[in-house]
Amino acid sequence: MTRFPKKHNPFKRERLIGLGLDMASTHGHYINGKWVQASTRKTFPSINPATEKAIGRFALGNENDVEKAVRAAENAFHAWSHTPAPKRAEVLYAAARIMEEKKEWLARRMTEEMGKVLREARGDVQEAIDITYYMAGEGRRMFSYTAPSELKNKTGYAMRRPIGIVGIITPWNFPLAIPAWKIMPALVGGNTIVFKPSSDTPRCAGDLVNVLSEAGLPSGVLNLVTGPANTAGQRIVQHPRIRALSFTGSKETGEWITRNAGVKRVGLELGGKNGILVMDDADLELAVEGILWGAFGTTGQRCTAASRVLVHEGIEKELTEMLIKKVEKLKLGNGLKEETDVGPLINKRALEKVHEYAEIGKKEGKLLCGGNKVEGKGSFFEPTVFTRVKPHARIAQEEIFGPVLCILHVKDLGQGIQVMNGIDYGLSSSIYTSNLYNAMKAIEEIEAGITYVNSSTIGAEIHYPFGGIKGTGNGTREAGWTGIEEFTEIKTVYIDYSGKLQKAQGIK
Repeated sequence: MTRFPKKHNPFKRERLIGLGLDMASTHGHYINGKWVQASTRKTFPSINPATEKAIGRFALGNENDVEKAVRAAENAFHAWSHTPAPKRAEVLYAAARIMEEKKEWLARRMTEEMGKVLREARGDVQEAIDITYYMAGEGRRMFSYTAPSELKNKTGYAMRRPIGIVGIITPWNFPLAIPAWKIMPALVGGNTIVFKPSSDTPRCAGDLVNVLSEAGLPSGVLNLVTGPANTAGQRIVQHPRIRALSFTGSKETGEWITRNAGVKRVGLELGGKNGILVMDDADLELAVEGILWGAFGTTGQRCTAASRVLVHEGIEKELTEMLIKKVEKLKLGNGLKEETDVGPLINKRALEKVHEYAEIGKKEGKLLCGGNKVEGKGSFFEPTVFTRVKPHARIAQEEIFGPVLCILHVKDLGQGIQVMNGIDYGLSSSIYTSNLYNAMKAIEEIEAGITYVNSSTIGAEIHYPFGGIKGTGNGTREAGWTGIEEFTEIKTVYIDYSGKLQKAQGIK
């Protein structure tokens, strides 16, 4: 098994992140290639949401720590940006191999920290591995454009260049995959990074940083600052020397970033209220499996979660009965247990929020199952299904981010698409049908960045662009060939070898 380096540990009595689970361990920021204490000398705990036990304490960063990280990133930028892209990619290849070796270990630590069931945690790690390999390949692909000049003895082309220092702020629900989606294209593009993860999953972020350090990433290229959004996060957003920002989180925070980031490249991925449209010609067994996975996978804590089912009125009763039988068999519990289907919510705040929406739902529709907090240790909430829900209801409009599903009936394809589009978000969507016309009309007319046919709303592949429209974001597409575009700038080059001044546009 790969062992992480012991150097740079400022806490003489503690273990460096990566050497094993130590419940009393204290973890610092990673700045300029060293693990260092916070300027505040204070820490905060990361809590296992299934057991409510602390898994470690982490540096409580502030603006001063961000400033140190920015300075380190500035100092490292020239050397890293001038390293040939294929050589930068070699670090990513090495990192992917390390993650492959430590996949099970990383997955278990993820489940301990954020709660998702172990088989999903393994998928999260695999997604990080896949995007790392893919973006490493961009080190030899990073394609741009050329076109013929309008003048003789002159040529032109466009080339990709690093942006500079990139600020990366990530959520807790995919604590390895989402940071990897952002960090890997930023690195291969030649940028240096200041990275702030969610305070609910700082240990997973440290694990990823350690992987890249072990892979040979030079000091200062990637800097990790943990701590609150209103100090460390806000400073990253507003820092004038951070040239680009990539954020995944809530719509409200995204709107604040838009107002406060200043003149810099900003990429936003802000959640969704995704729907599955089930037509009367659908394979109902297949549709039910897709609904279960979409609504209750990761305990509904995905921006691509299916929180709405729009079912044709002719099959509503049959589909609902089939679905409820399956939902009632789902097993709640600690995600480390292989028999668990649904893990805990991330924390007590999330638990209270989901419970509040369930109470609202009882007034807006008919509760078919669930609707309750589970007593005892952990932030567990029963898988919950409402029916007879109107399209304008709050539970059909607002992102709940929990295991709550509402069923709405529609009379035909046209109404189904209309209801699907009648929300502020536009991330993912799905239609179950055996009719090619239905599928193609849904693809053409649904307002979303992603549409699935006969599959659930979740399950993005890393070599395709990922992102949404409307309230889901500002047009950014992560992953795939567009992922590299988010973290590079285009420079246009003209070479005139005529030996005389030539003026474009026919100017004499």
